[in-house]
Amino acid sequence: MLNTLKPAPGSRKKAKRIARGNSGSGGTTAGKGTKGQQSRTGNGRRFGFEGGQTPLLRRQPKFGGFTNPKHKEYEVINISVMEEKLSAGTYDLDSLRKAKLIRTKKPVKLLANGEVKKKFNVTVDKASAKAKEAIEKAGGKVTVLQA
Repeated sequence: MLNTLKPAPGSRKKAKRIARGNSGSGGTTAGKGTKGQQSRTGNGRRFGFEGGQTPLLRRQPKFGGFTNPKHKEYEVINISVMEEKLSAGTYDLDSLRKAKLIRTKKPVKLLANGEVKKKFNVTVDKASAKAKEAIEKAGGKVTVLQA
């Protein structure tokens, strides 16, 4: 029955009554030691206080870093993906977009991750030297729109 339920013996302890006189073994200084900032009422230290040292929050730089205004972000295509998803042929940015190899309007860069055995004629905004070399070795050609 619910009215007969009791906690296991020894599982419930009474809280120590601090600062109720010396007979309760929590009197006089009430476990706060003697004198000093922590012994006073209100325990006067705010969050993040580091004992008078300049706090971490004030040591951090006030403003963010530097953003290069000339930075250009490229969408990348690896030659392994072209090898896997495309048949040999000529591809420009529109045909790569139709084949869903590129999804954004960002300029496209060709990277040399993987191997090429098919003959590709590719027109992209930028290409790594190794990617060019790999495609030309397979008999293809890379045309770069930008230098």
